[in-house]
Amino acid sequence: MKRMWFILIVALFSNLAFAANKEGRFVQKDNLFPRVEITTSLGKVTLELDRSRAPITVNNFLTYVINGDYKGSVFHRVERDDANEQDFVIQGGGYDKDYDGMFERPPIFNESGNGMKNDIYSVAMAYQDSKPHSGTRQFFFNMDNNKHLNPGRDWGFAVFGNVVEGYETLDKIMQVETGYNQKLGYTFIPKTPVIIFDIAVLKALEL
Repeated sequence: MKRMWFILIVALFSNLAFAANKEGRFVQKDNLFPRVEITTSLGKVTLELDRSRAPITVNNFLTYVINGDYKGSVFHRVERDDANEQDFVIQGGGYDKDYDGMFERPPIFNESGNGMKNDIYSVAMAYQDSKPHSGTRQFFFNMDNNKHLNPGRDWGFAVFGNVVEGYETLDKIMQVETGYNQKLGYTFIPKTPVIIFDIAVLKALEL
């Protein structure tokens, strides 16, 4: 009897582990343009992702989405180009509300050469400085036409989708008060965390 219970417990935990590690490539796998809805503390944003040009990046993003990894993360970077009086980026997905780093899966290949541009209201994969293939879970919204983030002589940032609804939410986030955060060491950190409550995959559009 004890052995039977042991087998059942092992099977249960194996199923839970499997459930907690779903892969984004299986999410609406025949849909080249899956959509997701981001629910934040300041409103909602709907994205249309582009698997046709950024399959690695989209599937990686969806892996984090379907495993619930973005729940409770924040937009930790709301940055303006003050010198040119222009908005720049809203970046998030990698820190919790205390600005502690969150779990990361292995980094992915940089798909910045896919033809998609870092234009306003596009979404792109972030990476560590001078390490173009170090992207994991952090993403950012371009809040202006950021041509200098496109690939040229060097690697750029891989755009993998565009905002289709909720522009006003991003504009609202862009207006939050920011300041220096000692933990992260930057001045563009929201003083009141902008929280990502959830990111959900939406039903595929009917053709």
